[in-house]
Amino acid sequence: MVLALFNRTRHASAEPPAVEPWPELGETWMPEGVAVVERHWNQAMSAIVLVYSADVSCYHHVVACLGCHFSAAKDPDSTYGSLLKLTDASRIATEHATRCRALSRAIPDRPDDDTARERLRKLTLSWQRKSDKVQILVSYFDVHRLALQRSNEWIEAELQQLAVDRPDVFVVQRSDFNHTTFYYYVLSQPEN
Repeated sequence: MVLALFNRTRHASAEPPAVEPWPELGETWMPEGVAVVERHWNQAMSAIVLVYSADVSCYHHVVACLGCHFSAAKDPDSTYGSLLKLTDASRIATEHATRCRALSRAIPDRPDDDTARERLRKLTLSWQRKSDKVQILVSYFDVHRLALQRSNEWIEAELQQLAVDRPDVFVVQRSDFNHTTFYYYVLSQPEN
């Protein structure tokens, strides 16, 4: 009897866990502003790791685990810290999925506009400063897309509004090289 308890093995599912549909749409979960390219999972604990892109051209990708707080937008194995191409993102997602022991959390709810706006402002104004001006591009928020669940256009509009609301610490400038691209700068706060 006792020996039978220790001889039992856990039978892992041969199929990936079902992807939860959006309740409103009845479709597979696809957060706003993100194109989920791949889903990786491990059979032991069912941790789901997403590979997604937030830019239309799908030039670079982000890896994010729904079980723990792991996310990566750059290749840790690259000496130059280059942006993730799909092959590298897939490799990192697979490696993390095989090592992760966290159970997948529920799919994050889409925050309301006020909550997303507050998160974006907090991320922006707390950006690490090493000089008087810090350049911030919209793509820098890609690792936070699952928390924000907003499009590039929404983020740009909110950053422009932040520049209006807080001109003492945040400025929007056009690039001298590419006049269609906005660059956002966080200025160092004046010392009292």
